[in-house]
Amino acid sequence: MDLAATLGPVTLRSPIVAASGTVGSVVDFAGAGDFSVYGAAVAKSVSTDPWPGRDMPRLSSSGEGMLNAIGIQNPGIEEWAQRIGPRIGDVPVPVWGSTVGHDAEGFAEVAAGLEGAGVAAIEVNLSCPNLDGGHLFALDPDASAEVVSAVRSVTSLPIGAKLSPNAVDIVEIAASVKEAGADWVVLTNTVWGAGFDVQTRRPKLRSVVGGYSGAPMKAIAMRCVWETAQALPEFPILGCGGVRTGDDVVEYLLAGASAVAIGTAHFAEPRIGGRIIKQLERYMARNGISRVEELVGAAEPW
Repeated sequence: MDLAATLGPVTLRSPIVAASGTVGSVVDFAGAGDFSVYGAAVAKSVSTDPWPGRDMPRLSSSGEGMLNAIGIQNPGIEEWAQRIGPRIGDVPVPVWGSTVGHDAEGFAEVAAGLEGAGVAAIEVNLSCPNLDGGHLFALDPDASAEVVSAVRSVTSLPIGAKLSPNAVDIVEIAASVKEAGADWVVLTNTVWGAGFDVQTRRPKLRSVVGGYSGAPMKAIAMRCVWETAQALPEFPILGCGGVRTGDDVVEYLLAGASAVAIGTAHFAEPRIGGRIIKQLERYMARNGISRVEELVGAAEPW
């Protein structure tokens, strides 16, 4: 049974990827999770200078999902490269870096630092909804393209652009980053959400609005994957949102994703990857599928 997946110029040993923001720097999470079954793991986003993150409370459950407004707390690329870079080679999975910034130049500076630190690929986080002011590059095709182009100009590493389900036209944004040099697109990051404690009457997050993730995100992200795959069939997609089972992975593949990221589920089950791969293998065996790539875009029309 062949679990290998192809994501643009990258070949993954398995179709699952650990999503950014849910496995820390990857090296710090290695003791809690089993990365041997993953094709890659994406470190939490890094900026040029240290970002302190937002005030508490900044995490909360909400139904079957989770609200967060952490604000991409990180030590800045210089300290990250010095502290994390030397340990990347010890992790039994390709480590991808994630860059974020206030402008295209900031994204590019971090990308260059991540490459120098030894990451295998770079995810361009255009879509985090937790920045002050709520500005998302991923809502604007021209701004998104400018950032990806800037990153492409400073690195030869594979690039994935992480987009937002909040975009009015996700295909338009995906097309813009493809043209700018992204090797694949990540669909998607969290959707804007809010919640209130009925006892205290206060917002569940200090910032009120934050990113909503978890199981309820799957249908939203799946729609983004389907629309993009239909419009841009040659552009690889890393599906992301609400993955908890092997069947979830299969759904994303059928919709057109080439690989699938696991995110919020790591908080409840750090070693979830092993269970999901076993479930995926059982599905393939039952259905006579020898290669994961046979499932990509294989949804049957009515």
